[in-house]
Amino acid sequence: MIVVTGAAGFIGSCMVSKLNQENFKDIIVVDDFSSAAKNKNLEGKIFTSKVHRDDFFDWLKENEKEVQFIFHIGARTDTTEFDVYLFNKLNLNYTKNMWNACVDYGIPLLYASSAATYGLGEHGYEDSHEIVDQLVPLNPYGESKNDFDKWALAQDRQPYFWAGMKFFNVYGPNEFHKSRMASVVYHTFNQVGETGAMKLFRSHNPDFKDGMQLRDFVYVKDVVEVLYFFLQHRKDSGLYNLGTGKARAFLDLAKATFNGMGVKDAISFVDTPFDIRDKYQYFTQANMHKLKSIGYTKPFHSLEDGVTDYVENYLLTNRYY
Repeated sequence: MIVVTGAAGFIGSCMVSKLNQENFKDIIVVDDFSSAAKNKNLEGKIFTSKVHRDDFFDWLKENEKEVQFIFHIGARTDTTEFDVYLFNKLNLNYTKNMWNACVDYGIPLLYASSAATYGLGEHGYEDSHEIVDQLVPLNPYGESKNDFDKWALAQDRQPYFWAGMKFFNVYGPNEFHKSRMASVVYHTFNQVGETGAMKLFRSHNPDFKDGMQLRDFVYVKDVVEVLYFFLQHRKDSGLYNLGTGKARAFLDLAKATFNGMGVKDAISFVDTPFDIRDKYQYFTQANMHKLKSIGYTKPFHSLEDGVTDYVENYLLTNRYY
């Protein structure tokens, strides 16, 4: 039996799909299940039962002997949210409880960290444990993720295997429900469909031209391949970057979306909203050496190939993964 938290969400639901493809069907999906839009991500997927996140630890106490692995993907991921109490409850403290339960019951744990922990990248983007205490995230979301990473590394009691995955800019199917937090691919697709054009954020940093803000964009299908690798690997515990290792411009992402739609690109720029302007990462790029050093060899989609697959096979057809 495998547990996936955040299972009705973007990455979580894609992980359930990946497990189904690999013939895993005894899956416990954990979420709050209050969003009809999110619940559509689970339609057609095979799993044993749903457990509300608030009831999960009681459920685990009764069923821990049946659980062989926990993918803790569930989290509050809104980078524009500034309610620290909410992040402490859903990201920090809930994950501490998950960690301690996995220690007590002898269950391996993989949890979602984030590239938001790196802040402005003052210390680079290497998934070294030595720099975690020095990182300065730009918002409460990133702080909650880094606070847990710091806490985990300080623990004498650890699950026999654990991995904290620092997700970079993930895009792909099953993000219909994410609204403002959905990827630029999704927003471009919708804006082009409505207006024939796309408005990207203008740069407010003199070192970057408009549209040339750089991020490490990683396709969700590649993300779940890496997560599945750890289900089989179960050694080399630690923090791991999960990106492609190659930063690309938002302009490239938007143009690839136009191309996938078969539409001539028409791109203009608008000011970055004030509420995120001073919390904006202009460059991220995952150092992927650690993951490769433990034996992960699968190639990642190029930006163009990933966007094309997403647009042609999911957005244009309104399909889920």
